[in-house]
Amino acid sequence: MPTSHSTSATIFGAWLAIGVPVSASANVITDWDEKAVAVIMPAGAVGVSQQVYTAQRMMGMVHAAMFDAVNSIERRYQPYLVQLPADPATSREAAAAAAAAAVLATIDEKTAGEIRTTLASYLALIPDDGAAKADGIKLGQAVAAKVLEARANDGHDAVDDYRPRTTPGVYVPTAITAASTWSKVKPFALTTASQFRPDPPISLSSKEWATDYNEIKDYGGKTSAKRSPQQTETARFWLMVGPPAYHPFVRQLVIAKQMSVGESARLMALSAVGLNDALIAVFDAKYHYNFWRPITAIRNGDNDGNDVTEREATWQPIDNTPMHPEYPCAHCILSGTIAGVIKTALGTEDIPEIAITSTAAPGVTHRFTNMTAFADEVGNASIWSGFHYRFSTRVGTDMGLKIGEYVVKNVMQPGPAAGAKQ
Repeated sequence: MPTSHSTSATIFGAWLAIGVPVSASANVITDWDEKAVAVIMPAGAVGVSQQVYTAQRMMGMVHAAMFDAVNSIERRYQPYLVQLPADPATSREAAAAAAAAAVLATIDEKTAGEIRTTLASYLALIPDDGAAKADGIKLGQAVAAKVLEARANDGHDAVDDYRPRTTPGVYVPTAITAASTWSKVKPFALTTASQFRPDPPISLSSKEWATDYNEIKDYGGKTSAKRSPQQTETARFWLMVGPPAYHPFVRQLVIAKQMSVGESARLMALSAVGLNDALIAVFDAKYHYNFWRPITAIRNGDNDGNDVTEREATWQPIDNTPMHPEYPCAHCILSGTIAGVIKTALGTEDIPEIAITSTAAPGVTHRFTNMTAFADEVGNASIWSGFHYRFSTRVGTDMGLKIGEYVVKNVMQPGPAAGAKQ
């Protein structure tokens, strides 16, 4: 995956200067989640492109490897993929760090060299107590190799073969669509990409279509007079995409709840796996239904067969529309998945206050204490930005909630040793 080497070098240099983050509540899992996000999508990488989806896949492998490495030592849960022999005294910190580093080192040669330096610096801060650290490093590397092997031919590198719908001789916009092959990627936990495929979009002749069409026409336009300043801020806040949009949220929750290394590894792995499968599921639905975006619908409002939808010839959304079909809302399925994972894993939708900043709205911070409110904000932002109709946001959020619950109930389950002291 391409990254800016100068940006990457700056990031690595900063890590080496500060070492382990100062927060006493952070741990190896949150440390390496933060490092991984910074490497995979450096500051400034805010556009929607293939990088976003491959980045989330990489985060899934990083967290699967860290979880299985730590769980091989603690043996509290069923493994995601493998449970290798390990002495209980093996360093969890060394195992998780080595596992994450081994996955990240596969990005490219330049990154591999920088990762080795960063890992050495990180490991130097872990007490060298007999064989514990050395055993942890070997374990982490061995687990990472198994995870990488399992995902080597998962379909992530399939060549785009999307066929634009047209008639001979008629021009269509020629920009390449995003993630048209992503529904063919092997899921991390779901049985198939279509497992949670929703019903078709609503009828264009329906009253609901007219209502949702006119809502986004009025509130989602670039120069909307009806959208409030707060709504505009929220729309721009959630223009951020990929791992920087959701991993910091879960990371902060883990830190706020002062989770142990094992608990942190599991919750963050469940989230990373859920986000991956949410993307696979949403692109299965998007390209199956191929439903038109608001910018297309509103500029063709006079020929959709509905008398209540008026055409606006120059209508534009608040920002460039992502290059994939509209239905259902992808941001909604992702936020819904995080909400579903957290609500199911923790048994509540209420959480300690989490403060999130956005890569797309510098200096803006939003705070959350409830997962339903979190998912609702993302859904509203998708309407106010001019990207999604309300019915699509509801369907996307519902899909996400179901996927999040499914992942928690079907992978990395408590094992025979559940409840053992960490």
